[in-house]
Amino acid sequence: MLTTPRDPAARQHRSRTVRGHGPRPDRPGPRTRREGPAPRRERRSPSGSWRARHAGSWRASRAGSWRARLAWLSAWWAHLAGPGSRRSTRDEPGGRWTRRAKAWIGPHWPGLVVAAVAVVFATLVNRLVPALTPAVVAVVAGAAVASVAGVGERLRPGLAFVSRRVLRVAIALLGLQIAVPQVLALGWQSLAVVAVATGVTFAVTPPIGRRLGLSRGTSLLIATGVAICGAAAIAAMRESTDLPDEDEAAASALGVVVLYGTAAIALIPLLANLMDLSPAQLGMWTGAAVHEVAQVAAIGAASGVLATAVTVKLGRVVLLAPIVALTACRERSARIATRTPDRGRRRQGGRRPPVVPLFVAAFLAMVAVRSTGLVPAAVTDTVPAVTNVLMAAALFGLGTGIDVRRLVRGGRAALLGGIATAIIAATSLAGVSFLV
Repeated sequence: MLTTPRDPAARQHRSRTVRGHGPRPDRPGPRTRREGPAPRRERRSPSGSWRARHAGSWRASRAGSWRARLAWLSAWWAHLAGPGSRRSTRDEPGGRWTRRAKAWIGPHWPGLVVAAVAVVFATLVNRLVPALTPAVVAVVAGAAVASVAGVGERLRPGLAFVSRRVLRVAIALLGLQIAVPQVLALGWQSLAVVAVATGVTFAVTPPIGRRLGLSRGTSLLIATGVAICGAAAIAAMRESTDLPDEDEAAASALGVVVLYGTAAIALIPLLANLMDLSPAQLGMWTGAAVHEVAQVAAIGAASGVLATAVTVKLGRVVLLAPIVALTACRERSARIATRTPDRGRRRQGGRRPPVVPLFVAAFLAMVAVRSTGLVPAAVTDTVPAVTNVLMAAALFGLGTGIDVRRLVRGGRAALLGGIATAIIAATSLAGVSFLV
């Protein structure tokens, strides 16, 4: 009868052998009492290596300036949102979405913070000088920041987000300010003046721009901004079409709209007094000729024709959706006919842009919702303020792409903007004088 040896070393050797195959080194034997219990495996914290590297810098930053603390917090946030973080989220509810949110916020928050500060600044300037709308101040502030301090790489993701995504939301919410029965109540004369003045300006301006040697994109965006509703229309057309020089064209068009729209605040009442226009004619001419809704409101409030001017202007804003949609469809058909691939959007995801942009469809849906009369008064009173904030943030992002030096040298764009403004002012004035 075989007995098991009581020697611990023999037991360990026996446990590490396989019958007929000798010792098996990959399987350690049981530990003896003399050796003591097995040491616990050291568990490293998911952020242990990062803490080891940056704990000293945090202690140093506590005694340093606020910039050192901000740099430490930025590094800590980038560590949490970065791909190297191995923090497990299986046990916490919604952990996957938390990780995605952190990964998105990490590169975007600097630009979002700067855009928020710009919106606050634009709002304060508008409170002090009502003639300067938040949208105009935001565009000028963005151009000034880009020219003086420059836009760093850390700010670009957030500014690109507000100039694209936030802009589309603002344009869609613009539809909640328009009710179709309110526009139809103007009568066929006012609607005819608005339609003819807008259509003539939008159709005539691009050929004149080509004669002046401007690019197709610059001519199209200037025509859109002057004919419809200023900066919002420029941004909507820029998002809906595939222009090879969209950034430079948008910068030139925004500068032109800001220049001539601000000048119209002083010139329209002066010309109306010289021509002895009635209040109804002044209100209709203001709404049919001035670029921005806020500029129309400023002229109307100063002249006592606020209701008529804003209503006529909103009738022009309604034309934003069909004009942008028709232009996008025409460009799509031209690309298909010439078999030219989409320059930028074809490569992003391999899909063609929709025939009608989604934010334009959302704009029309909001107009339909407002026209039902079911929207509470609290919502209709709040939406304009929210739209102004979002539009100011988006236009600040667009303004950071404006090259002021190139804009100053671009006298032909300013000339085209002046010609387009004169066309819509003369056409609408002729219609108002004849029909009203």
